[in-house]
Amino acid sequence: MSRRLMIVLVNTDPRNPEELGAPFYHAAVAAAMDYEVDVVCAATAGKLMVKGVAEGLHVKPGHPMTVLDWIREAHGAGARFWACPANLDLFEVREADLIPECGGLMGAATMIQGIMDDDCRVLSY
Repeated sequence: MSRRLMIVLVNTDPRNPEELGAPFYHAAVAAAMDYEVDVVCAATAGKLMVKGVAEGLHVKPGHPMTVLDWIREAHGAGARFWACPANLDLFEVREADLIPECGGLMGAATMIQGIMDDDCRVLSY
C-alpha cells in the first residue's frame, strides 16, 4: 500500500482561484490521514509560493479564507510544499521571496524520481 502522495500543480493557474481549493484540500485530507504529502508548485502555479500572492486570492469570492489559509491548513496537517527552481528565474524571485510554508526547491529530477517510486501515488492539477 502506498504511503506517499505527490500533488503536482502544473496546470493550475492562480488567475483562476476557484481551481485552487481542491489541491490544497486534498493535501490537507491526505496529510491528516497520515500519508506523506508533497505538493510541488510548478509553471504558473509556482507563483503561489511567492510571498504576497496566495494571501491576495480567495477560492470563493467574498469568503474570508484566502488561498494562503488553505496552504497553511494543509501545511499544518503535515503536507510539505515545494517550489520549482526554474520558477525563480521565470518570475525573477529569490528563494528568500518564498512563503515560510514552502520547504524549498524541488527540481524536475527529484520530482520525477519521486513520481516513479512504487510507493508514491500522484495527483496532478
